[in-house]
Amino acid sequence: MKLLILNLGSSSIKYQLLENKKFLIKGLIERIGMSGSRIKQIVLNKQILKKSILNKKIDNHFLGIKKIKNLLCDEKVIPEEIYAIGHRIVHGGYFFSKPTIISDNVKKKIKKLLNIAPIHNYINYMGIKISEKIFKTSIQVAVFDTEFHSTIPKKSYLYAIPDEFYLKHYIRSYGFHGISHKFVSKTAIQYLKNKKVKLITMHLGNGSSVTAINSGKSVETSMGFSPNSGLIMGTRSGDIDSNIIFHALKKGFKIDELIEIFNKKSGMLALSGYSDMRDIKKKYEKGEKKARLAYEMYAYRVKKYIGISISVMNGVDALIFTGGIGENDILMRKLICKDLDFFGIKLDKKKNNFINEKKNVIEIQKKNNKVKILVIKTNEELQISEEILFLLKKKN
Repeated sequence: MKLLILNLGSSSIKYQLLENKKFLIKGLIERIGMSGSRIKQIVLNKQILKKSILNKKIDNHFLGIKKIKNLLCDEKVIPEEIYAIGHRIVHGGYFFSKPTIISDNVKKKIKKLLNIAPIHNYINYMGIKISEKIFKTSIQVAVFDTEFHSTIPKKSYLYAIPDEFYLKHYIRSYGFHGISHKFVSKTAIQYLKNKKVKLITMHLGNGSSVTAINSGKSVETSMGFSPNSGLIMGTRSGDIDSNIIFHALKKGFKIDELIEIFNKKSGMLALSGYSDMRDIKKKYEKGEKKARLAYEMYAYRVKKYIGISISVMNGVDALIFTGGIGENDILMRKLICKDLDFFGIKLDKKKNNFINEKKNVIEIQKKNNKVKILVIKTNEELQISEEILFLLKKKN
């Protein structure tokens, strides 16, 4: 059974074609809508890996998915052979807490959530619509980023506002990046051989979040009602005082204008002029003050949520870095782990300097350190495929 997994981010598309949980083709389109966009693809053919990089301007996600279909066809993959398409959907809201086969009714509900996650759910929704046209015989399945956080207790997910906001409008903390947090925490539990381990997982990328995981269950997370809360991100502000919004409205800003500002014009872009951490790092290394401040603010916000997570769980056994920044940015890992000695978190600078390590789990803490510091490569696509296979098995 062939499954194609589409994982659309705000400026990227990850994709994997799998059969029996083993990848046949996987790729990444990055910097969509920006200069320097490119496609990196790996094909497994008779146990031989064929890697390729295609530098091509990709203006939007629609063109990205069309290009993926063409690349699959180039590798002799017939669209009709793909049994199911798995879609990562950022916000399941109050409608969805489990993987779901997509119907017209499901699409309507996903569309209703566009106002809560305007960047991601719109992209996810369009990904479904495009996939239905291109892969007409495939079952379309939605897997939700909010599902993993359904275990967060009520005292955490409720806001201290009148009951009607929750009871009538379902306003509460939902949490996001759940597919990634679930995958890396599951990997860590297997690696550490401890089902009751206390973990802090940090998915750091263009979108970023921290989750406290106790015995395999999410108990607290930095993102809330929408993916805009918590950490500083590529173009999203993260936590702000709600009165800033009210003050801005009184000053003449329009609601749609503020949505655009806090979702697409804030975060690292507002601080440094760039949304991609790789661009900011180049400026940092040249000593640019804005880039230095942006790096320090990003790391500081992550450290705050590490402290929150430790207090919620009354301790931590392992700190986990994942996502594009978490897996690759040596400097950011160093800044985040700095001055956390009190918690028993001590980074080994030499181990932290690894480059292109092939292992899925890498330890970067000092020898005999109380708390493990792990870098784990996330694989949301594999996690989505496992969720889909479980769903289809139950259905049949």
